[in-house]
Amino acid sequence: MKIGVPKEITVGEARVAMTPDSALQLQKLGYSCVIETGAGLAAGFSDATYQAAGVDIAPSADSLWASADIIAKVRPPESAETEKLGPKKTLISFFYPAQNAALLEQAKATGANIIAMDMVPRISRAQKMDALSSMANIAGYRAVIEAGNNFGRFFTGQVTAAGKVPPAKVLVIGAGVAGLAAIGTATSLGAITYAFDVRPEVAEQIESMGAEFVFLDFNESQQDGAATGGYAAPSSPEFREKQLAKFRELAPEIDIVITTALIPGRDAPKLWLTDMVALMKPGSVIIDLAAERGGNCDLTVADQKIVSDNGVTVVGYTDFPSRMAAQSSTLYSTNIRHMMTDLTPAKDGEIVHNMEDDVIRGATVAFEGAITYPPPPPKIQAIAAQKPKEKAKEPTPDEKRAREAAAFKAQTKSQGFLLLIGTALLLLVGAYAPASFMNHFVVFMLACFIGFQVIWNVSHSLHTPLMAVTNAISGIVILGALLQIGSGNWLVVILAALSVLVATINIVGGFLVTRRMLAMFQKS
Repeated sequence: MKIGVPKEITVGEARVAMTPDSALQLQKLGYSCVIETGAGLAAGFSDATYQAAGVDIAPSADSLWASADIIAKVRPPESAETEKLGPKKTLISFFYPAQNAALLEQAKATGANIIAMDMVPRISRAQKMDALSSMANIAGYRAVIEAGNNFGRFFTGQVTAAGKVPPAKVLVIGAGVAGLAAIGTATSLGAITYAFDVRPEVAEQIESMGAEFVFLDFNESQQDGAATGGYAAPSSPEFREKQLAKFRELAPEIDIVITTALIPGRDAPKLWLTDMVALMKPGSVIIDLAAERGGNCDLTVADQKIVSDNGVTVVGYTDFPSRMAAQSSTLYSTNIRHMMTDLTPAKDGEIVHNMEDDVIRGATVAFEGAITYPPPPPKIQAIAAQKPKEKAKEPTPDEKRAREAAAFKAQTKSQGFLLLIGTALLLLVGAYAPASFMNHFVVFMLACFIGFQVIWNVSHSLHTPLMAVTNAISGIVILGALLQIGSGNWLVVILAALSVLVATINIVGGFLVTRRMLAMFQKS
């Protein structure tokens, strides 16, 4: 079968659904590839690079649609493009069936199979095909870059001879894929980053990326993302009012606001209102990634950049992934290639449209002349439901006292057992050893016992403060060794010399380590 990629006809769309690298992988699955001439130029891929990868070049869109069995696109097809489909053809592209009911009906009438990349279920096995996440990741990154382009200062704070520059404060509303990408980029650029999301399970993700999670003083428990396919659920009016009050409190301090809150199939919720924009400082920037669905900000105008009366720039571009066409095309074409891998289990260049497969069934919106949208819920949840963490119960004074008493008894028991063994050993040795040996042996055993209690039972993190104690013990070892060095027995002399050497190394090393530790706390 032949996979064809036409040139995108949407104005300003620079992405392409196949790259030379993905074409090589598709050919390994048994497919032949064809692309419309000039389809990859806007993304930086010339016809020559496709030809070098074994891709045929179609002279026109009509010839490509006529010859290809599978059509891969980025944007949803226009009505004129849909008419070119037929009963044995398969279209793979973004489709947005909830917003394009008329287009879906038209596609159904052609008898073609339609796979919507925006309908890939969010389960672990389908992550490699999740084109929405791929594009959202790029949009989040590009949003920060666009904000920096419109912001008049550094992101990171600096202290220079010319003056002090405070760091920018960035607020990211919505911590989905785009939001987390924006958080990571803003943090890496040195900004003080805050983030808010209505899903409680993302707080740890936000904090792990170096941002501060904005908490609300609100008792209502939010629905877990596992129950909503990984997306946020609509909030109650009371929660929304508390949320907006928190944003009004933050607005005067924030330099850059990046809004990403969007629920599939719904208009974007209004979260950054006109009065909040008025509270922001002149020169501040708002990047609205939900502009295509009406925007999260009251002042957002789709595909435009405007400046408010108080000097706040509001950017409502809807083509952030297309502004990084080379990267976007690479990731999207990889998503397409993985989808084709699942559709070609035998790697023989023939599609097997298995409607029992969760991923293929979820992404299929029209199949053999019938509309299959909406799909049934996947058999596997999008993410594991978060179990509420049990708070550690604070023990009562009586419980603390009982616990300490039990620990003391256990320690006393173990020490008594050790003393009993030591006494038995001394009695056993004393029964056969001479008196002169016993004097040295008793001192040796006491030294071992004291050394064990002083050093072995101390936590490793406390060894440095105890360096003085270990140095004192090493000093005693040196003193004893010096007394024995004059012995007439050559074995005793060698052991005494080794003792002096090892103890000296320990003392010198102890002083060096202690000096370095103390230097860490000195200003000069």
